[in-house]
Amino acid sequence: MAIDGLRDLYIAELQEARSFEALLTEALPKMAKSASEEQLRQAFEQHLEATREQQRSVEALLKEAGADPKAHEDQSMKVLIEQSQKMADIVLQGPLRDAALIASAQRIEHYEIAVYGTLATYAKILGLDNDYQILSGILEEEKDADDLLTDIAIGMVIPAGAEKAAEG
Repeated sequence: MAIDGLRDLYIAELQEARSFEALLTEALPKMAKSASEEQLRQAFEQHLEATREQQRSVEALLKEAGADPKAHEDQSMKVLIEQSQKMADIVLQGPLRDAALIASAQRIEHYEIAVYGTLATYAKILGLDNDYQILSGILEEEKDADDLLTDIAIGMVIPAGAEKAAEG
């Protein structure tokens, strides 16, 4: 599909968002399994449920627009997820791995925040009020997930890792 207007660009970006949400539904259980800290594991598991709902919401918007949900695949998220798995594989289990998982998850969240912020703006410009409300809601969920990861890192993971480093 040739993109020759903002609506086409909006649809293509929505298709990419659907793609990365699908990729994340596969990646989050692996991230949860790799986590040592129970609060981090629970955060990944809870975000999995939110991710599934976000995917359904984006698919509904695409259906309403008459667009094929699978017309575009997001390549950037594939790379972010591959990098996350690579770090989980090479960092020893425990607080240090949890810190690496949080860093990877925050890269993913920041990417999602950028995409959903852009999509919400496009929807607003296009006068798609329902889309704007849904996408703004997803954007806030992604910001909340990022904040939770920061809180877990500051409150538990980084202090535990620093304590272990001081012992060694």
